[in-house]
Amino acid sequence: MEARYDGAMASSPDPVLELLRLLWGIEHGLQRASKRMSADLGITGPQRLVLRIVSRSPGISAGDVAHLVQLDPSTLTGILQRLVRKGLLRRERHPEDSRRVRLRTQPKARPFLRPSAGLVESAVAGVLADARPAELRHARAVLYRIAAALEGSNPASTRVTARRPRATGHAVGRH
Repeated sequence: MEARYDGAMASSPDPVLELLRLLWGIEHGLQRASKRMSADLGITGPQRLVLRIVSRSPGISAGDVAHLVQLDPSTLTGILQRLVRKGLLRRERHPEDSRRVRLRTQPKARPFLRPSAGLVESAVAGVLADARPAELRHARAVLYRIAAALEGSNPASTRVTARRPRATGHAVGRH
């Protein structure tokens, strides 16, 4: 099934819903690609992303990786454990603070670090190559603002503004 993003948001009566639809579509596409990668390569999209970040910053802390990939530290812990078990990543104690851990890729991770056709990065790279610089700046700015707004929100404490139907003693849907 081919995704169709034809600018419908501009003509949509509700641009918020249209943008959310597009973001959920991207998230769903990332999940599908990650499952394919797991079946084909033996690692998921998030695991590959973590490996690539660690390979570019040997000795990086787990907290810094969590911040860069915008994952909850507990989620990242599971990813790191799986990568260590597969022999792709090594944890080493920080020489000055034994509570801190530094991360390094293992030689076995090399095949996963090369750019590959058919993966998420190649799809994104192709779109970025075709985009005008002004489009990229605007898209990046909007996405950063959405990410910051979502990071600052707490769904458990978000006040619901939609009105609930009043209790009238009548069954809903029956008149």
